[in-house]
Amino acid sequence: MIDFINKLPKAELHLHIEGTFEPELMFEIAKRNNIKIPFQSVDEIKMAYQFNCLQDFLDIYYQGANVLVKEQDFYDLTFSYLQKCALQNVRHTEIMFDPQTHTERGIAFETVIKGISRACVDAKEKLNVSSLLIMSYLRHLSEEDALKTLQQSLPYKELITAIGLDSSEKGNPPSKFKNVFQASVDQGYIPLAHAGEEGSSEYVWEAIDLLKIIRIDHGNNALQDPILVKEIIKRDFALTLCPLSNISLQVVDDLKDHPLKKMMELGLKVTVNSDDPAYFGGQINQNFIEVQKALDLSKEDLYELAKNSFQYSLLNENMKQEYLQELRTFYKEN
Repeated sequence: MIDFINKLPKAELHLHIEGTFEPELMFEIAKRNNIKIPFQSVDEIKMAYQFNCLQDFLDIYYQGANVLVKEQDFYDLTFSYLQKCALQNVRHTEIMFDPQTHTERGIAFETVIKGISRACVDAKEKLNVSSLLIMSYLRHLSEEDALKTLQQSLPYKELITAIGLDSSEKGNPPSKFKNVFQASVDQGYIPLAHAGEEGSSEYVWEAIDLLKIIRIDHGNNALQDPILVKEIIKRDFALTLCPLSNISLQVVDDLKDHPLKKMMELGLKVTVNSDDPAYFGGQINQNFIEVQKALDLSKEDLYELAKNSFQYSLLNENMKQEYLQELRTFYKEN
């Protein structure tokens, strides 16, 4: 099974580039930029990666992001992740980035987007991994702040495919961002949002009805509402699940209780993703391996998950079909 998972062609649809920041690279860039971080060693950083909830994680996540200052830093961060994609047979990835995490501390939007997008171009050429970018608004900040970010993004519109909504979910419902989402869609961005990770099923309804999203990031708590489940199936939305993240942030106590298999049985289209792999103990293949073991998933289940990852990606139809054909060929032979 592990061998099958490692070789399985797949796409990753829920990944925060700032959350791929491995301690070794963080140390290296901090040193290069002469920035002091509150850790004496790589091991000390790793020790700090123990969280009780989403907020615990976010506190250290933003601390780590502080060492990212120059275009090259964003390039190195992104290219390092894309190299891991190539090793895990991730054929396509949809990368979320948080401009406000950086512009808030005086880093130009241009610095962030140029570094990340240059790495994506190089990875397509050198590693044969395709990617696109999702600009995420931080929900603990104001809608006004998000509108400012939208304006900053417009000169680089051709580099960004979609918008997302992330950070502290509780107390920051999707309805808070209704206007900026409408304005973003008017500019041609595709709307996505985190909903129902720590927030209730009501947040998922809001994301669908008010933000008009076409894919749900997380969505675990959609299961609280059978009518919502039917609605998601009817609209043919996928949920981008992140098993190891759910364990780290105590959204789920034990992987054996993870809703993934139940969701599949109900007819929901789900995908497996790593979310913030440097912090949550595993890249995408590790997520597949752990969840396969915990829920006793069959090869057919794993094939289904990989198929969903391409089918519900934001790629054009030709590219989707190309990757799906590669997956079908692999499955027949294995």
